[in-house]
Amino acid sequence: MIFRRRGKDTSQSSEESTPDHPSGAEDDGSGEGVRAADLDADVTGEDYRRAVGPWDGSERPVDPDDPTSIDLGGIVVKGRPGFELRLQTDQQSGDVQAVLLVAEDGAAELRAFAASRNMSLWESVRTEIAADASRRGGTATDLDGRYGTELRVKAQVRTPEGKTGTQTSRIVGIEGPRWLLRVTYLGRPAMEPEPEYVLEAAVRDLVVVRGAGAMPPREQIPLRLPAGARPVADAPDEPAQ
Repeated sequence: MIFRRRGKDTSQSSEESTPDHPSGAEDDGSGEGVRAADLDADVTGEDYRRAVGPWDGSERPVDPDDPTSIDLGGIVVKGRPGFELRLQTDQQSGDVQAVLLVAEDGAAELRAFAASRNMSLWESVRTEIAADASRRGGTATDLDGRYGTELRVKAQVRTPEGKTGTQTSRIVGIEGPRWLLRVTYLGRPAMEPEPEYVLEAAVRDLVVVRGAGAMPPREQIPLRLPAGARPVADAPDEPAQ
């Protein structure tokens, strides 16, 4: 697995190799895996998350000596074969804005936000995303998902050739203890959920580390570059999204 850092409008990047983590069963911390596809269909929402992930930092404490994990601060990514890890950064400040998991036929953008203890943040965020898509001439459709209601968004985009096209994304809101993880799937995983697909399995491996400090709801949980990141002189172009 390759780690890359790249700003929106710059070719500067850095990379780091980590050992691959076998796909298949989820690690439940006891040595016995729980397969997402084997859970009953009525296991949804928080019960589903608690069974298969993604995990809260209190449920899966981060081991700084684990060579299969990349600690990005608010999100810890577990290495799996079949995808690359890239970071979207602000070109001027260098701050990490989002985590990108990129596979051959799809991608997932990850952002984690602080949330209140007793109120769903995803319901209001989902409504805002749908309204924004409509204002921009696109559509947003509710879907029933294992973590709750998802959105399939179709938006008009400009292709590299200057033509107008349609980009489809599937946006999943996963709520944990005082946090919301927003996952935007592009490409293959935007069409239909596939529990065994590499990017969906990688999302279930994630650990969200909110921290104990006070944060207002909707504030993004800070991300950082991983330790030991090093610059790369020349890197392949990112896939169009």
